[in-house]
Amino acid sequence: MAMKPKLVDAFNAQIQAEFQSAYTYLGMAAWFTENNLPGFAQWMRIQWQEETMHAMKLHDFLHSRGESVTLRALVAPSKKYSSAVQVFEQVRKHEQSITASINDLYELALKEKDLPSQIVLQWFINEQVEEEALVMEIIERLKLVGSDGPSVYLLDRQMAVRPTPTTGTTA
Repeated sequence: MAMKPKLVDAFNAQIQAEFQSAYTYLGMAAWFTENNLPGFAQWMRIQWQEETMHAMKLHDFLHSRGESVTLRALVAPSKKYSSAVQVFEQVRKHEQSITASINDLYELALKEKDLPSQIVLQWFINEQVEEEALVMEIIERLKLVGSDGPSVYLLDRQMAVRPTPTTGTTA
C-alpha cells in the first residue's frame, strides 16, 4: 500500500532533520577538539554517527515502501559556544525539538492510518526518550564538576569510552 504524499513529505523532512542533527553534532565535535576536550569530541562524533544512522533508517524505510527520498539542504552548524555545559544545553534543546518532530510525524501516521509508519516511528520515539535522558545525565555531571580543570579532564576521559553504534540502518 502506497504512502500518502503528505506522509512521504513529512518523512523526507524528518530525514533532513536527522542529517541536520548529525551535522550539528559534527560541528560540536570540532568545537570540543579545538578546545582540547577529545573525549567530548569523540562522544559527539559517535552522536554524529547515530544521527546519520537514524536518517538512513528513515531513508531505507521510504525506499522499502516504494517511495522516493528527496534530500534537502543543510545549514552550517554553529561553533559559538562558551563551555561544555552550554554545548550540552544546546544538545538538550535540539533533542527536544527532534522529539517534537518525531511525535508530530507519528501523529500524522496515526491520522493517515499508516501502520507500518507507526511501527518504525515507535522505535524513534523510544530512542528519543533514551537520548534526552542521556543528555540530561551529562548536563548534571557537567554542572556538578563546574569549571574545575581536573574534574573536567576526568569527565572528558569518561566521555571518550562511549561505545560506537553497531546497529545497521534497519532495526
